[in-house]
Amino acid sequence: MTHRPKRLLDQVREAIRLKHYAYSTEKTYVYWIKRFILYQNKRHPQEMGDKEIREFLTYLAVEENVAASTQNRALSALLFLYREVLRRDLELPIELVWAKRRKHLPTVLTREEARQVIGQLSGVHRLIVQLLYGSGLRLMECMRLRVKDVDFGHRQIIVRDAKGGNDRLTILPDSIIEPLRAQLAMAKQLHEQDLAHGYGAVYLPYALERKYPNASREWIWQYLFPATQRSRDPRSGAIRRHHLHESTMQKAVKRAAKRAGFCRFCFCSQTRRSGVTL
Repeated sequence: MTHRPKRLLDQVREAIRLKHYAYSTEKTYVYWIKRFILYQNKRHPQEMGDKEIREFLTYLAVEENVAASTQNRALSALLFLYREVLRRDLELPIELVWAKRRKHLPTVLTREEARQVIGQLSGVHRLIVQLLYGSGLRLMECMRLRVKDVDFGHRQIIVRDAKGGNDRLTILPDSIIEPLRAQLAMAKQLHEQDLAHGYGAVYLPYALERKYPNASREWIWQYLFPATQRSRDPRSGAIRRHHLHESTMQKAVKRAAKRAGFCRFCFCSQTRRSGVTL
């Protein structure tokens, strides 16, 4: 019995998962590789190389007028394809085609302005922003926090697999301890409901799910800020409750900033630069 060779995009997905890249990275890389193949009239990338990549990047910059960051994401995807999947070295120094990003000063609010924005928030959105400001967390670091990562006794939070793949500690402000305990109580109630309906599992990183088959249903592994609905895992197909999506926070803060009169407020650049402790 002969086995069909894996399709190119399946090989890309497999290589990405072997490196434990985020699912968002997987989607982005697959998207740009598809765009590249379609632009080159569905030719197989094995038949192409540096010349075709330059043509595609030039098209993005000149015809589609994309931002430098977008062009660089496309390039990163293609570099991954050739180096990690096709195992090919490009003929010319591809680093020459990296687009230069324009430098912009971040929008930074004063402490009083930040408090005005937070004052327009309520519920879990308000708590998350208070945690971001008080602990210096990045947005996705906060979204991915699990029950076991919060240490009330030592007033600290353990950030797992942070930027650079390292763990780190950060402070847990006294002012949000009680709201955080209330959030944990709501999350636990939701988890117990899931268990009663035959669900209750969460995604576990790396090979932990195989090593500890029952850990995904344990309370300590649940997300601190669970999503309101269960969803199907795009990789495994399992129905689970994931954490809140970061876009919900971005939209909530954007609305709050508008109500506070800061129309040009940028949530992503602001969260770790104000120095506000609430």
